[in-house]
Amino acid sequence: MKFCSTCGANVALSIPEGDNRERFVCTNNSCATIHYQNPRIITGCLPIYEDKVLLCKRAIEPCYGKWTLPAGFMENGESTEEGAARESREEANANLQIEHLYTLFNLPHINQVYFFYKAQLTDLSFCAGEESLDVKLFSQEEIPWDNLAFTVVERTLEHYFSDNQQNTFPLRNETMQKSLFMSK
Repeated sequence: MKFCSTCGANVALSIPEGDNRERFVCTNNSCATIHYQNPRIITGCLPIYEDKVLLCKRAIEPCYGKWTLPAGFMENGESTEEGAARESREEANANLQIEHLYTLFNLPHINQVYFFYKAQLTDLSFCAGEESLDVKLFSQEEIPWDNLAFTVVERTLEHYFSDNQQNTFPLRNETMQKSLFMSK
């Protein structure tokens, strides 16, 4: 960050009074706005139909051409659940019923938090949206494990197929280190 979004003056990294972290602070004494930067929230769904899950083949970077769960950045003014449903509609034109929060991943090295909701597809009228090359239902045996976009997707799928054997789906919460973010 170089300029204050409030007044346009330069900003400098400093620790504001009463704080314990460096922040970008406006150098204009009459403004002195502190610009807080917080983690980005990514929210999505694990869409299920019978014994299969819906995956999207990415039409954007990063990981163009790899498979993922429908997910994306949360927008202002929406809940994580609303964002997950919106992303599922945008990427897969999927109609679904969200059941509950299923996996939560903290990625502090890139300042992101991922929320995936377990959801049931309400019909099979899904199709690729603008950010997807293809969308398809996969059984556990059909999952393109070597062509998944992100480790958070891989871990969510691993949890789901393991939990599905017990028919119990507890909330899974993990913190991932840098080396674990991108899949193979």
